[in-house]
Amino acid sequence: MSLDTPYRAVFCDLVTDQTLDILPLRDVSFEDYIGRAGSLSGTVPVPDRAMAERARKIKPGRTTVYLERGGFLWWGGIVWTTNLQGSDRGVVTLGVQASTFDSYAARRRIRTEVKYHQVEQFGIVRDLWARLGAGLGASAVEPGDDVPAQEVPRSASYQLGDETAYQEALDQLAAYEDGVEYQILVYRDPSDGRRVRRLRLGSPKIRAGATDVVLDRPGTILSYSLPDDATRGGTTSLARGATANNNAAAPSRPTLSDEITATDLPDRWPRLDLSADYNDISDKATLDALARAALKEAQGSVLIPELSIRLSDVVPSTLLGRTARVRITDEWHPTGLDARYRIVGVKVRPAERGRPDTAELALEEA
Repeated sequence: MSLDTPYRAVFCDLVTDQTLDILPLRDVSFEDYIGRAGSLSGTVPVPDRAMAERARKIKPGRTTVYLERGGFLWWGGIVWTTNLQGSDRGVVTLGVQASTFDSYAARRRIRTEVKYHQVEQFGIVRDLWARLGAGLGASAVEPGDDVPAQEVPRSASYQLGDETAYQEALDQLAAYEDGVEYQILVYRDPSDGRRVRRLRLGSPKIRAGATDVVLDRPGTILSYSLPDDATRGGTTSLARGATANNNAAAPSRPTLSDEITATDLPDRWPRLDLSADYNDISDKATLDALARAALKEAQGSVLIPELSIRLSDVVPSTLLGRTARVRITDEWHPTGLDARYRIVGVKVRPAERGRPDTAELALEEA
């Protein structure tokens, strides 16, 4: 990203959310996803001492970065890594690696007793993020006002000493068949211009937009990939929970779910086994539900389509959760593919050196 691009890289102090500087950022790519952290990478050129003093303000773990375009925030997150490099030609640069605010959940552990008994799952996610927000200062995530279409009560407990990562607790809530997805939206408040980080929730899926985004090839779609991966799928599923042993003389064994077997695959399949560990769960009914959800998500083979498209002025985060109608006509699809997918990930490469803005979309069946 050069100085004459329409993007601005705004670096801020994480705890106070005060702007530190607006710096040039080159060779940028950034991405955002539903349910997991996205990332940003770029390079700050350091041609002289003045720029060096400005770039010194970027402190890993203490600095946030926002990409701004046309008055809108396109991406925001925490700088976790910098890499100062000097080349054999005397060129000095500072590499910057950042992740969306979701990534903070993986860096924090639950270090107090926390219990939820039949609490609506949106409330649990909001409470977990409220606890996380105490460490983010002025960059805390606001709870949002999403309302579940149907209330789903959950019970969960975490003990001091278990060292359960907040990310692990959130992932468990998303793993149920009727679980809760989350995303952190970053935008400017239209009333006062302040930066907002808002928790967005959906169950069982986050969905956005009243109409489909229509993507055509030939047309908006530059390239596509339709991997069909049987190494990630299965026909049976088993969930292993916490170790339960009331007899000190007997070996410790984990609590197990029932083995769930696929019954509605359309074609003949060999036996392929899926398993997952949930070390904080000892309730068999809960483990059964998690095993069923895992098999539903990865039954048979896993298809994860990806598209590369020309990107207009749409803010990437607003694409997440939208339904895309994909229409492709080529040698493989002579009569035309016409399918609907949900957009679950966006990776953007800003225009640079004559290259247009492009976005790679990660999709799943709508």
